[in-house]
Formats: sequence, structure tokens, C-alpha cells
Amino acid sequence: MSTHAETSSRIDANFLLSAYCTGFFPMARSGTEEIEWHCPDPRAIIPLDAFKISQSLRQTLRKKKFEIRINTAFERVMRACADRPDTWISEEIIRVYRELHRRGYGHSVECWREKKLAGGLYGVAIRGAFFGESMFSRETEASKVALVHLVERLRERGFILLDTQFMTEHLRRFGTMEIPRAEYRQLLLKALRVNTSFLPE
Repeated sequence: MSTHAETSSRIDANFLLSAYCTGFFPMARSGTEEIEWHCPDPRAIIPLDAFKISQSLRQTLRKKKFEIRINTAFERVMRACADRPDTWISEEIIRVYRELHRRGYGHSVECWREKKLAGGLYGVAIRGAFFGESMFSRETEASKVALVHLVERLRERGFILLDTQFMTEHLRRFGTMEIPRAEYRQLLLKALRVNTSFLPE
């Protein structure tokens, strides 16, 4: 895998939005506030029309174990995602994504049970593209349930790109695929021409 990387120590929200629109995203070097900008080749995406759900996850969904909420605990979701020994989610990352959330670009999908945040994910939505950033679980399959609800919402709202950035074995189970950087950028340009939004007007 190849990746373009530049470094900085501060992120401007406007610059971050522009970076997403050209295929770049930031990650902090673990244990530091140094920000690296990445544009992987290949790039991992989840095709919205080929999303796969296991039988066990279908059973969990039928039980309706979790209450799904949108954007009620954005920063809490980010901090839960960062709560691990090795994390790229620094305080600077949290600060600038909190600003994107305030502006209506940053979103969280949350699983709640018994008034406790059990799992979720967050990312950035720009027109017809959703850039998934991270997810976490405090209860079995909570993050997977959040991902299912994210895909359902993106389909309903007419999105055409769900970017997961890098491939993992966890994501592969859902039908995640890798495509060349050039192909990704063409898909991104197409998505940015789609007039939709993550939340109803």
C-alpha cells in the first residue's frame, strides 16, 4: 500500500473539508499531537448496494437490543473510539471534528442500552459521500449494529460513497473492497456532485 503523507500540528476546519474533497484525511501519530495526512492506494470502501450482514448480526438486529440515536453524543463517541492504548485520535483531532459536527458535517451513529452508550461510530458527510472515521463497542456487536444503521441511512438519503479508508478483516466481512486511488477519486468526484445531506432538511 502506498500513501501520501504530510505532517502538521494544527488543523483548520475549512482546510480539513477541502482535504476530504481531494481524497486526504488526517491521523495523529500515536502519543503525539503531530498530524499526518493520508491518501491511501488502494482505498477501502463499502459498496452500499453490496453490504453484507451475517446471520448472527441479523438475529441481533431482530432483537432490537439497542436504541439508535444520531448526533446526541458526538464527542463521547469520539473519545470512546480513542480510548485504546494506541490511538490516532488526538485532542487536536477531537477539537477540529467537534467543529465539523457543530457546522453540520460531523455525525455520530450511537447504540444505547439502559441509558448507557454501548457503541457507535462517527464520520464526516459531504454531499453524497460519507467518510467513516472510527467505531467502538462496549457491548457485543454494538458497533456492527451502528454500521448497519449508517448504511441504511446513507441508502435512504441517496449517498453513493461510504469511504472506510483502510481495509481491516473486521470490515471485510461487510463486503468492504479496495479500489485504486484513481478510481476512488473518480467516485469521490461523482459523490460530491450529489445534492443530498445526512440529516433531513
